[in-house]
Amino acid sequence: MTTSNPTSTKTEKRVISPADNQKRIENHKKAAAQHEEAAKSHREAANFHEAGDHENAYAATVKAHGHHALAEEHQKEDVKQHALATEHPKEDAKQHAMNK
Repeated sequence: MTTSNPTSTKTEKRVISPADNQKRIENHKKAAAQHEEAAKSHREAANFHEAGDHENAYAATVKAHGHHALAEEHQKEDVKQHALATEHPKEDAKQHAMNK
């Protein structure tokens, strides 16, 4: 993974431990799955509204918002992991070296 340091114009390769990388992968996959479920629920809500079934449309909308909230939690966790890596790149490299 190549990231840019906001205080530098150089691009540097960041060392990420396999365990941390796996956490990031899982967070992205979990967020994506929740977004997909939210989209499905929004489509259901639209179909219910088209059919005049506003009660089920409301229920599908609430379900969609729940999926959005869960996706947001996974996104926040990923952003937190990236922020920690940006703040402490040397500690990440040390941790990676110790885990070898």
